[in-house]
Amino acid sequence: MDHSAAFLAIVNAAKANIKELTIAETLARMESDPSVHIVDVREDREWALGHITGAVHLGKGIIERDVEKAIPDKDAEIILYCGGGFRSALSAENLQKMGYTNVYSMDGGWREWVAAGNPVDL
Repeated sequence: MDHSAAFLAIVNAAKANIKELTIAETLARMESDPSVHIVDVREDREWALGHITGAVHLGKGIIERDVEKAIPDKDAEIILYCGGGFRSALSAENLQKMGYTNVYSMDGGWREWVAAGNPVDL
């Protein structure tokens, strides 16, 4: 996808302030700790086409509004993902601003997760 320079600038600024995990690190954390929250921040139509097995859906447009109801523990481990790791980085930065202390963005997103053959629900 061809992203605008302005969008990439805000993503890169957010990435400087957050923690990221690779696809392999995300899978390892899921396998070692079933309490990890995997959150899909993609659009509703993207979620409906498939998502990571065990993930919950809190789209980027509503995550800040609804996350405290869905995940009230601000110290819980939360791994966010989107299509490629950009929207999840922006969302991770906002969750940190809201007081979440253990939030990550999955670099590579859904596309790399699927390409690696990891578990999905279609």
